[in-house]
Amino acid sequence: MPRTRLRALTALAVLLLAVPSAFAAEVRLNRSIETLAAGKPVFGMFTGNFSLASARGLARSDLDFIFIDMEHAPFNVETLQAFLVGMTDKARLLENGHGQMAVTPLVRIPMNGRESLQWQVKQVLDAGAFGVVFPYVETREEAEQAVRAMRYPQRRGDPAVEPAGLRGSGASIATWFWGAADYAERADVWPLDPRGELLAVIQIESRRGVENIEEIALVPGIGAIFVGPADLSLSYGNPGSRDDPEIAAAMRKVLGVCKARNIPCGLTTSQETVAEYLAEGYSFVTVGFWDDAGISDRPATALRIGRRAAGRD
Repeated sequence: MPRTRLRALTALAVLLLAVPSAFAAEVRLNRSIETLAAGKPVFGMFTGNFSLASARGLARSDLDFIFIDMEHAPFNVETLQAFLVGMTDKARLLENGHGQMAVTPLVRIPMNGRESLQWQVKQVLDAGAFGVVFPYVETREEAEQAVRAMRYPQRRGDPAVEPAGLRGSGASIATWFWGAADYAERADVWPLDPRGELLAVIQIESRRGVENIEEIALVPGIGAIFVGPADLSLSYGNPGSRDDPEIAAAMRKVLGVCKARNIPCGLTTSQETVAEYLAEGYSFVTVGFWDDAGISDRPATALRIGRRAAGRD
C-alpha cells in the first residue's frame, strides 16, 4: 500500500476513534439529500483531479456535491479510496459533532445503461461513495438496472422491494468511511427509502433518452435526473448549441417530466445562466469544473449567484 494512502487511512481511523459519539447519532450523512428533502437546490462541480490537494480544497468549498468524473478520467478504485479519505475534514467533523460530510462525493462511472455496469457500481459504493452518476441512460430498463445495481436485496417485509437489489455484501471500507455501524441499512437509494443515503443520478444525454423520459422517470429509486447538454446537442446534430429550438425543447421536456414526478433535475450552468435555470425549476446544478487551482473565477461567481438566487448565501 502506498505510504500516502496508508497515512491518509490512518488519519481517518484516529478521527473515528476520537469521536465515537459523533458517528453514533442518527444524522443524515448525505447533506445533499438533506438539502433536497428540504426543498432547496444543491450546487456541485465536476472534477477529474484526484490529488489529495484537490480533495482537501473540495472539502472546504461552499459546494454541496462533487461529481468525481471517472467516465472521462481513469477508473481507478484505489485512487478513489484515497481521494474520498482526503475529502474527510477532521476539524469540521469535530466542530459539527457528527459524521456528515459538507460536500457529498458522487462518482460518475464509465459504463452506461447499455453495458453490464453492476461490478463498477459495487466497487464505487464499496469504496464509500454516496451516490453514482450513470451517463447516457436511454430506456426505463437501463434506469432500472442502474438502481438495482445500487441496492442490496431488501429485507423480508420491506415495502420498497422493487427494483430488486443486486449489490453483494462486502462494504467494509464504506462502513468504516461512513462511520456507520448500520451501513447496510442506510446504504439504500433516496427517496425510495426515506432513510437512504445514496443518490442514483440518471443522465439524459441523447434523443432516445428524451423520447423515453416519461418511462425512465417512473423508475422508483431515482434520486435526480441530470441533463447532459453537450452530448444532447451531439445527438441532435448541433454540437454545443443548447439554444437550438429542438434541443431547448428537449431540455424543457425532461424538466417538465421531472417536475411532474417530483424528481430533482439538473444540468451544467455558468455565471450567466445559473439564476435563470434555477428560476425555471432546475435544482441539481453544476457550476463548472474543478481544476488544479481550485474553483476558478467563473465557477466561483456562478456558485455565488446561484446560492444568492436560491436564498442560500
